[in-house]
Amino acid sequence: MKAAKDLPFFVHESANVDQPCEIGPGTKIWHFSHIMAHSVIGARCTIGQNVFVASRVRIGNNVKIQNNVSVYEGVELEDNVFCGPSMVFTNVNTPRSAFPKSTSADYVKTLVKRGATIGANATVVCGHTIGECAFVGAGAVVTKDVPAHAVVFGNPARVRGYACDCGEMLTLESQSAACRSCGKLWVKRNDSIHREQAS
Repeated sequence: MKAAKDLPFFVHESANVDQPCEIGPGTKIWHFSHIMAHSVIGARCTIGQNVFVASRVRIGNNVKIQNNVSVYEGVELEDNVFCGPSMVFTNVNTPRSAFPKSTSADYVKTLVKRGATIGANATVVCGHTIGECAFVGAGAVVTKDVPAHAVVFGNPARVRGYACDCGEMLTLESQSAACRSCGKLWVKRNDSIHREQAS
């Protein structure tokens, strides 16, 4: 790897970045983090202290991963995802120490879609998709897919409401809502919300 001053991204001197891997410009990798070979991290990401990124993980642009998070093989984070401190991903449904699962075929895929937030100490059981701009509350245990824009919390996590693109909780009246923060208009159809297009 080039000297740190010659790189288009920042790596703290205590971090380990194995080669080959791809890291986009403007990304910052902080204390004691470990980025494994063959991982891909986009531009303008923040990788906090003591973060582990496994081989063949794909992380989009402008992703924020707070301290003490492990992103295991089989997990993909799209653009603008936020992972709170000490939240947990898994990648095997039936782990046994005596019968190790150690190949890509053993790992169950988890997809976190654009703009989603996962709160501190939440656990995401592998094999599920967290929808665009969904909001997983602190300490939640995700055991099934989370719809786009849904706010979920609890164990197991259940839909408790919906959030705007900006993260503000929406108050639905007659199946529609205006965001108190940014003013975007939303309408609920069946079990999901959709942006109301200006006429």
